[in-house]
Amino acid sequence: MTTVTRLRARVKSYPWAVRRLLKPLEDPFLNARDLGKEARAEFRLLRQTDEYQAVFEKPEPLVSICIATYNRARLLLDRSLHACLNQSYRNIEVIVVGDCCTDDTEELMAQISDPRVRFVNLKQRGDYPADPKLRWMVAGTAAVNHALTLARGDFITHLDDDDEHSPDRTENLLETIIRERADLVYHPFRFETVTYGWRVNPARSFHFGAVTTSSIFYHRYFRDLPWDPEAYLYREPGDWNRLRKIAYLGARTIRHPDPSLSHFLERNQKAV
Repeated sequence: MTTVTRLRARVKSYPWAVRRLLKPLEDPFLNARDLGKEARAEFRLLRQTDEYQAVFEKPEPLVSICIATYNRARLLLDRSLHACLNQSYRNIEVIVVGDCCTDDTEELMAQISDPRVRFVNLKQRGDYPADPKLRWMVAGTAAVNHALTLARGDFITHLDDDDEHSPDRTENLLETIIRERADLVYHPFRFETVTYGWRVNPARSFHFGAVTTSSIFYHRYFRDLPWDPEAYLYREPGDWNRLRKIAYLGARTIRHPDPSLSHFLERNQKAV
């Protein structure tokens, strides 16, 4: 067992409060192990290539919107899919992947005639932990990773199956990422609470708790950096586990000021 592996195993065993204190020291080990010691230097060089920069020059780049879903057919169609298809920017593809849905999702998706929409229902659900809190951290990983393999866009974004984007979100973020030649754009978002109704997460910087799956918009290069189905071992949500790796690479992240996402309180997702 290597020194890094032993350290990683030891940190995993610490209480969560202790792990939070160790995180600034822990992350370089984890990121270097997962991505390789030369990953940052390789990304700096790749970012300067004509191939990487070419997407910023396209007059009307394709944007892939990836949605992972599980047994929430009506919310999917009436909220998230509706929000995607009503974007002011029209050159999009919407990739919906069911995490082995067993309700009427497949039947209802078959009725969608918009050629920009593609639906795949996985034959087997992801292997998620039994504990509800740990499962929440990585639920949907199998579906979202499959969606990434299908994405053809120059830029990629995501939307949870029970949330919605504002109609001008794609247009605004695309304009920003091209103008700034950024690698990733993130933004504030509205979130629903049990007691206070709607509040706004201002997302003042790119850090844990300020960004979420549906509040990012990024270069297609990161399509090849998947969600880690074992992120729960570090008590990390899968989206942040991935995003801290993107930050580790040295990606240029830009904040857009508009709260272009409504993140609804989950009320009907069964823990199965």
